[in-house]
Amino acid sequence: MKTFAIATLGCKVNTFESESYIESLKNSGYQQVDFKDAADIYIINTCSVTNTAASKSRQKIHQAIRQNGDAMICVVGCYVQTNQKDLHEIERIDLLIGAKHKSRLLEYINQGQGDALISDQRNLTFESLPLKHYSNQTRAFLKIQDGCDQFCSYCIIPYARGNERSASCDDLIEMAKGLVSNGHKEIVLSGIHIGRYGKDGNEDLTYLLKRLLEDVAGLERIRLSSIEVTEITLGLLDLMASSDKIVRHLHIPLQSGCDTVLKRMNRPYTTKEFYDRIQSIRQRFDLISISTDIIVGFPGESEEEFLTTMDFVEQCRFSFMHVFPYSMRANTVAAQLSSHLDANTKKERAQRLIAASSLMKARYEMQFVNQEVLVLFESYQNGLATGHSGEYVLVSVPSDESLNNQCHRVCITHHKQGRNYGVLVKKAVES
Repeated sequence: MKTFAIATLGCKVNTFESESYIESLKNSGYQQVDFKDAADIYIINTCSVTNTAASKSRQKIHQAIRQNGDAMICVVGCYVQTNQKDLHEIERIDLLIGAKHKSRLLEYINQGQGDALISDQRNLTFESLPLKHYSNQTRAFLKIQDGCDQFCSYCIIPYARGNERSASCDDLIEMAKGLVSNGHKEIVLSGIHIGRYGKDGNEDLTYLLKRLLEDVAGLERIRLSSIEVTEITLGLLDLMASSDKIVRHLHIPLQSGCDTVLKRMNRPYTTKEFYDRIQSIRQRFDLISISTDIIVGFPGESEEEFLTTMDFVEQCRFSFMHVFPYSMRANTVAAQLSSHLDANTKKERAQRLIAASSLMKARYEMQFVNQEVLVLFESYQNGLATGHSGEYVLVSVPSDESLNNQCHRVCITHHKQGRNYGVLVKKAVES
C-alpha cells in the first residue's frame, strides 16, 4: 500500500482543501503517514499571504525532498500560483498545481506523473472538492467561495486565488448533510471573501444560510469564518436574530483604525462607517463577539497614525484581535509605496496591539460571569471538559467523563488566565 503525507499552511480554506485531498486519497487505497515520516507521496498545500508563510512553504518542500529522494513531490496552492518560476527551478518537484485543477490532484498521483498546472487566475470557475468527514469531530469547515476581486493594496490573494467564484448552493447543502450525518455539530462557512458568495449567480450568503437552516437536519451551529463590514446586510442580521443556530460571533477585518492608512490600503470604508455598523450590530445582539484583523506597520504609517488605530480599536471594544506586521508582497500596489517601516518598528507596534487585545479579550469574557452559555465541547483532560461557546469564548467545566462533541448549557462562575470556567447547568440545578 502506497503512503502519503500532507503539510498544510495558511488559512482555513487550505485546511478544507487538504481534508478533501486526504479523504480522496484514503478512499483510493492510500495510507496517510505523518509528514515527518518517509512517504511515497508528499503533498505541500502552500500559502503566500506573508513572507513567513512563503518561507515555510519552501521549507516543507525541501523537508519532503530530504526525507525521500524517490518520493513523488506535489506542491499545490497559492505559493505555486504566485511563485511558479522559483518552483520550476527545484528539479525534484513532480507536480505543481496553482489556483486551478486542484480537483485533478488524485488523478495525477494515480498516474504517477506530474505536470505544471498554472492557469490565468482571472478567468476561473468554482472547483468543487468533495468532503464527507473532517478530522476535527466537532466543527467542520465548508468552503463556499473562492477568490477575491477587492485588490487591497497590500494583498497578494487576488493574484494567488483568482477571481471571485461560488459553489452551487445545492452542492453545499448536500455536503453539509454529509458532514452532519458523520457527526459534526458545527459548520463554519469559509472562503476567501464569503460576503461575496453568489455574486456570480442568483444566490447570496443570506439565502445559503436559510437553506442550511431549513434543509440540514441535525445541524446545531453555523459560524461565519470572516466577513467584511460592507457585506453585513440587514437581511443577514435579521436571519441571525431569528435563529439561535447562527452563532453570536462575527469576525470583521478592520486592518487599520486610521482613515489615511485605510485609504492607502484601498479598503472600501472609513472608520466612521465601520464603527457605525458594529454599533448597530451591538444594539441588536447583547454580548455578541466582534473580533477583527489588524495590520501594523503599513508603508508610511506614522506613530500618530498608529496611535489613532490604538484609540479606535479601544472604542470598538473588540472581543479579540489578530495582529499582523505588514509583509511586503511583490507585484502589489503597496510594494511600490515609499517609506516602508523597519522590522523592529513593526514588531514593537504589533506587541502593543497584542497587549491591548489581551486586555480586550479578558474584559469581554468576564462579562459572561454568572451568565449561561451554550458550549460545544472539544477536549477532555485532567477532569476538565473544554469547548467554545457560540461567541467563541473558551470554557472549561469539571466533569467525570468526556463531553466531546456534545452541546451543554454552562453557567460561568469565574474567569482565570484567559479562560472562563463554569458548571453544567443541570448539575448546578441538582446541587
